[in-house]
Amino acid sequence: MEGDIGQRASWLKTQTELPTATPSGGMSHTSAKPFSDLSSFLQPLRIGIDTLYELSYRLSLTYKKLAASPEHFFPTPITRLPTGLETGRYLAVYVGLSYLRVAFIDLLGDQQRVRRTLEKAWPIEEHLRRDRAPELFTFIGDCIADVVRDSLNNPNEEVPRELTTGISFCFPIRQKCLNEAILMPTGKGFALKTDLNLHQALLDGYERHTWSPGEDEDEQRMPAKRRKLFNLPRLRIAAMTNDTSSTLCSLAYTIHSFPNTRAVMGFIVGAGSNATVPLKIADLHERKVQHIREKDPSAQEALVSTEWTLSSASTPIFELDLRTKWDIELDNHCERPGFQPLELMIGGRYIGELVRLIAFDWFHNVLGIPRSALPVKLVTEHSLSTDFLSLKVASNQSDEGLAVELSQELPQPSMSDWRWTADSSRDLRAITNFVQDRAASLVAAVIVGLLVCAEEIALQPPHNHRDFLTLAASNGNTQTEESTTRWKNGPEELAVAVSGGVMQHFPHYKQKAQRYIDQLLIRAGPQQGGKSIFLRDVNDGGLIGTGILAGTTAGEIGGIIGSTFEA
Repeated sequence: MEGDIGQRASWLKTQTELPTATPSGGMSHTSAKPFSDLSSFLQPLRIGIDTLYELSYRLSLTYKKLAASPEHFFPTPITRLPTGLETGRYLAVYVGLSYLRVAFIDLLGDQQRVRRTLEKAWPIEEHLRRDRAPELFTFIGDCIADVVRDSLNNPNEEVPRELTTGISFCFPIRQKCLNEAILMPTGKGFALKTDLNLHQALLDGYERHTWSPGEDEDEQRMPAKRRKLFNLPRLRIAAMTNDTSSTLCSLAYTIHSFPNTRAVMGFIVGAGSNATVPLKIADLHERKVQHIREKDPSAQEALVSTEWTLSSASTPIFELDLRTKWDIELDNHCERPGFQPLELMIGGRYIGELVRLIAFDWFHNVLGIPRSALPVKLVTEHSLSTDFLSLKVASNQSDEGLAVELSQELPQPSMSDWRWTADSSRDLRAITNFVQDRAASLVAAVIVGLLVCAEEIALQPPHNHRDFLTLAASNGNTQTEESTTRWKNGPEELAVAVSGGVMQHFPHYKQKAQRYIDQLLIRAGPQQGGKSIFLRDVNDGGLIGTGILAGTTAGEIGGIIGSTFEA
């Protein structure tokens, strides 16, 4: 018995390390033999590299079909990225899932690039997200006014008549011009009308804070300082976009001077997940690009907000039977079952609940601990947050220290004899790490699949993949089929702008995703031009990129100046 306990503790300790995928589908570790019970229990969470390669390939085919369809992969009006030379001061607004942020963004061109000033943030209360658009946008308008008012405190500065403004949203939108947007159906916690005109709603929310010369003689006679407090400049909404597009624009602005590096995607893993990628207009359904052709006949590509977590883009995870019983249980009890199956496996809004379901199954059904003896937060739906898992459970503190932390944050019932110990704490940490590792591998498969769809890289069909590599090696040909992007100056780095609380704050998340991307590219063989994919952090891209995008607009709203997507 003592030997079994020692073996169990030794194996569980290895679960805090970074597991690596093996061709057979398991995870290899550098030390200790696995303890069979927990190892077998967590087996459904493991995705081998061969399966991951096939998933990425199938996803790329799915994405190509959706791009060519009239009802998915809607393009934005953005046909060029920032050059990095834009200058000026712009008001930026970011509507996240649970918070609102407003700031002024100063674009400094070749100097310090970007400066953020007067930034403020507010939580978005639950009741404002529940089909109460007037109240939500009044709240947004009041918060914008608060920041604008702070900017007018200098009595020597003239009050501007209008402020060029950009706004980005965490939820999906449809657009025909850059300064207008219509809300699309979303499973991200907002229950607003899907035909809501976001441009007008924002102006309506801010309108009561504005004043124009000549509107009221009494107000004209008001001292300038007092007018600044109560009568603010109007907003000129120059750009509306989703947060992944603004994240990509943020990286493009700052990375443009890097040699052999090109921004090719904006990717967010926070409470929810999404990606924006440039796609060729010729590959998109004509109905979706007609408005782009009318405004910019020379445009070759457009940014596409993919919404890849939707069921329509997730077919391969069903074909390869990658969902576990815990995923299915979580899906069955969410607000919109079947709507975003991949989001439930990756998004921060759900990871905490997924870990809770697995942990309860392990402690109760496998170890036989009575439900009544377990902590309330392990037996109650949506009581275990992803933030807690990333900041506490997945951290590098000792098992004993984690047990103390869990005893305080997840206390057992007063009448229970069960206690958090180093062993049970390692169990929870192991489950958390395996869920996180699977999520990172899925993110890698999606990123590679999207870049195949965009014809930036190439994957061979899995069934003849090994034969292809063998033949290529024997012929001295180590190139995959040519990407349509011509690069003549040596190895090229395809930079993916990544952001979001899960990606940036969950220990080792980005490193794990990068490792899986590297493994997929090794499987694929050398790419044309020696291309590689590199994940680059873009902090606050949803806010900063919105100001940058507002700054790229020229005279006529809807026309975007800047560089083409190909460097």
